[in-house]
Amino acid sequence: MIEIRSLAIRYPGAATEAIAGVTLEIADGAFVALMGGNGSGKSTLARALNGLLKPTVGTVEVDGMRTTDAAALPDIRKRVGMVFQNPHLQVTSLSVEREIAFGLQNLAVETASLRRRVEEELERSGLAHCRTRPPRTLSGGEQQRLALAAVLAMRPAHLVLDEATSLLSPASRAALLETVSEERRARGTTVLLITQFAEEALRADRLVILRGGRVAGDGEPRALFARCTLPEIPVPSLPDTPP
Repeated sequence: MIEIRSLAIRYPGAATEAIAGVTLEIADGAFVALMGGNGSGKSTLARALNGLLKPTVGTVEVDGMRTTDAAALPDIRKRVGMVFQNPHLQVTSLSVEREIAFGLQNLAVETASLRRRVEEELERSGLAHCRTRPPRTLSGGEQQRLALAAVLAMRPAHLVLDEATSLLSPASRAALLETVSEERRARGTTVLLITQFAEEALRADRLVILRGGRVAGDGEPRALFARCTLPEIPVPSLPDTPP
């Protein structure tokens, strides 16, 4: 479980807090969407979940471990996998298969298991045919699939997608989200999907809306969209049945 208590984060020199008094619980295996306008605190909140940002006030706990505990950070970062908006900033290895193997090597996964996981993620991501290619030669959509594959190979308990679909085509967005859904069904992975696309939020069981660093809405996505009055949140034309 991820537990956020009275969380506030202020960047050095900033006049106001990026996150201001957020309290949330995200249950194991949940699928939660997070939306909000630019500057609402979405990415700040995401980076607080694995200790990339420390609380100014309040606490963040992941499976009972506080992100302010330096000794717990390695375990927290094993359990919280993150995929960011721009894969160019996340993919660093010289070949596709080495990128998938990199995190596993850092976790000291034994060789046979490492090779098996690399092969599984190459196949699942559709990148097996370009395993030896440098990641920089891939398309943007392929690079994002690679970034996701490298994270999923480490088998995180919780997966945070920080607008990971925002630069993708509709087809690539759908394929990436289907991979995430498959992982959740297979392993019970918790998913926090930060998105600007209302149709993506409708896939989730729960939607949290941030405004000015505070929670402005929290509930079932369709119900929340039906009464949403925040101008920065796109309200979809709701279908008769969920996607």
